[in-house]
Amino acid sequence: MSRFWSSLTHDLKPYVPGEQPRMADLVKLNTNENPLGPSPRALEAIRDAAADTLRLYPDPQATALRAALAAYHGVRPEQVFVGNGSDEVLAHAFVALLKHDAPLLFPDITYSFYPVYCGLFGIAYEAVPLDQAMQIRIADYRRPAGAIIVPNPNAPTGIALSRAEITTLLEQHPDVPVVVDEAYVDFGAETAIPLVASHRNLLVVQTMSKSRALAGLRVGYAIGDADLIDGLTRVKDSFNSYPLGRPAQAGAIASLEDDAYFQQSRGRVIEGRERLTRGLKAAGFEVLPSLANFVFARHPAHQGAALAAALRERAVIVRHFSAARISDYLRITVGTDEQIDRLLSALSGIVRQQQKS
Repeated sequence: MSRFWSSLTHDLKPYVPGEQPRMADLVKLNTNENPLGPSPRALEAIRDAAADTLRLYPDPQATALRAALAAYHGVRPEQVFVGNGSDEVLAHAFVALLKHDAPLLFPDITYSFYPVYCGLFGIAYEAVPLDQAMQIRIADYRRPAGAIIVPNPNAPTGIALSRAEITTLLEQHPDVPVVVDEAYVDFGAETAIPLVASHRNLLVVQTMSKSRALAGLRVGYAIGDADLIDGLTRVKDSFNSYPLGRPAQAGAIASLEDDAYFQQSRGRVIEGRERLTRGLKAAGFEVLPSLANFVFARHPAHQGAALAAALRERAVIVRHFSAARISDYLRITVGTDEQIDRLLSALSGIVRQQQKS
């Protein structure tokens, strides 16, 4: 802590990203990375973009990428915003759309960056509790609000809302901005993008980090009414006019063009999630109904922190959260079949060992 810090810096409680450990023979299931890798066409496009043209600034408007995203999602280019990962897109949304006199609403158990952004940007908020089944109840959001943000599927629970439920939320709050954070939507949930045409207050945020296996490329985007996108662009151009480099734009476009690979990859992850869920339940775990590329599970007889520590000793890393309501849960990324087998074998051994002691 430095005496040169601003008062804002002193008071910040930063987001803690998932650990990136360097361990031999590691099974890394803690940060929801896609185990299958990007489209080969995306990799080729990234390599081709790593040329002499890197001496030139990239297109600050990402015109070709926005056009490709618009065509893919059936919207107009002026309804598309792109940024350096969905975290940056969300940060711009918090500044441009979510800071009002009335509080911002979001779930009490959700993506832990939301309260960090509120602290950074001075946004008052209320955390709306999930119900006993760890689900978002739209009826609980029928209260005064300056804005609303909900992840769908939620993280870390993996539970999704239907498009009809999102519609209800929008109709309850026609005069406030509503952001739906769809980082994991491609793994089985319904996207809210079709609702953009009839709801000018809706912004949908997605990422290429998860389902398209481009976490290292940092490409996120938002789709909404052109006026909302203009607000995001005003904030972006007051912060960084060039958030996406040439290789990132080229790789993202190529990934969109390789839909066959995308569909095959997401299908394999969904199959892996179901396999992981069956294995955990067979080992005595309670598993929430996930539509993401991870599961949220607990064992009724074992503490989550102890299980996470015991897995680490066996070179298997999962995500554990210390918040009271979820301290016994583990968030486990869907890995390859081999990684799933190692995880399940390790957990079975841990449970047996602890039952004997």
